[in-house]
Amino acid sequence: MEPAFFEGRMERNEQIEPLLATVHTLLRAEGADDAADVVRGYPVKVEQSGFDNWNGGTNYWVIQFSMPASDYARLGARKSQVEEQITDRLRAVSQFEENDCYTAVIIPDREFRSDWRSGQSSLPKKVRQNILDGLQLDDVQWYGRMNDVEFLSRLYELEKLPSTDGRYKDAAGDIWQHRCNNEDWESGWIYNDSRFQLVDGGAEVFLRFLCEMVHPLVRPDREEALKLVNQFNDQLKGAGWELFQEELIAGRPRFAFRSVENNASRSVLRAKAVADALNAGWMAKQIERVEQAVDSDPELAIGTAKELVETCCKSILTKRGIAFTKSEDLGDLTKKLTKALQLVPEGVSEAAKGAENIRLILRNLTQITSNLAQLRGLYGTGHGKEGQYRGLQSRHARLAVASAVAFIDFVSETHQYREHSEGDKKA
Repeated sequence: MEPAFFEGRMERNEQIEPLLATVHTLLRAEGADDAADVVRGYPVKVEQSGFDNWNGGTNYWVIQFSMPASDYARLGARKSQVEEQITDRLRAVSQFEENDCYTAVIIPDREFRSDWRSGQSSLPKKVRQNILDGLQLDDVQWYGRMNDVEFLSRLYELEKLPSTDGRYKDAAGDIWQHRCNNEDWESGWIYNDSRFQLVDGGAEVFLRFLCEMVHPLVRPDREEALKLVNQFNDQLKGAGWELFQEELIAGRPRFAFRSVENNASRSVLRAKAVADALNAGWMAKQIERVEQAVDSDPELAIGTAKELVETCCKSILTKRGIAFTKSEDLGDLTKKLTKALQLVPEGVSEAAKGAENIRLILRNLTQITSNLAQLRGLYGTGHGKEGQYRGLQSRHARLAVASAVAFIDFVSETHQYREHSEGDKKA
């Protein structure tokens, strides 16, 4: 390839910033916030894709916006729309540059983790260190009521790990000597011992260590264990992990770990799919607000979950040509929608198997909206609170969001089913 081509490409990368800045301003002013965020928030690479000699010659450029795979996945079906919005504004700004034509594409970054085949996501070193620093600040004895060797033997085969003291053949020997006999190692010695890989090893190693710290045999005081679990989860949730109660042992919880990057976002992803199917831009904005607030601002998430259901009802009623007024509340809208979509329990035939169960499920489904409205009134945004008020926690917000998504998912699918059926009848 000619050197001039490389020089031209480098120059084009340097000159693209004023163009992108203008495109960002246009998108933001027009309310295309998703597209504007892509233009400003992600790295850009400019590649020449072709050249046309006709009419003086035209250079065709592709502007690639690369983003983390998780962000790319969240765009879902909106990716094509965002690309089109950016491309249109690029061409509007550059319309008098007769020799250049731009197209925007969004691509996922290539990612690699050494443990990606294990199915376990990574756990950043910073998160681990914050947890370990917290344990030391609070002077928490990680081994609980056991000694170091007893505790670690539950997780590791100490006889197969090397000794750091030449007098002993394995880790069991030197740990016993320096922690039980001489007590000349500090209690936090394990945090930086490379044999146990707490800071630099796989996520599972660190998480198993935390779970063992709060095992009933290690820490029988239930309140003490729960306090530690809450502290751990405050740090872990941002990295997509949590400790959860798996079972009870003599009335005390035993904890295991699980990935929550999908648990936390699965409802949001499903809600985005509903918004895409209904082509409801305002729903997309509410979903984004819920996603950002469910952990940081549970009250906002609860209030927005109710608004999300209301917007979904109005969107479907509008598509079905059913009028409603501004004065109608969520209960009124839900009644209209359930009637329009024939969701009312009475629509289930007595002859159908499990008819009563179906009725109960449908009845409970329609109750979700009224319960959300009441929950928003008690704990959500938009209402003043008295001085002793205590808000709900993130888990309550996730429950409200999941309930809202269950409703909008069901009514959206039913709406699409009814549309398809009605279209077949007309045909």
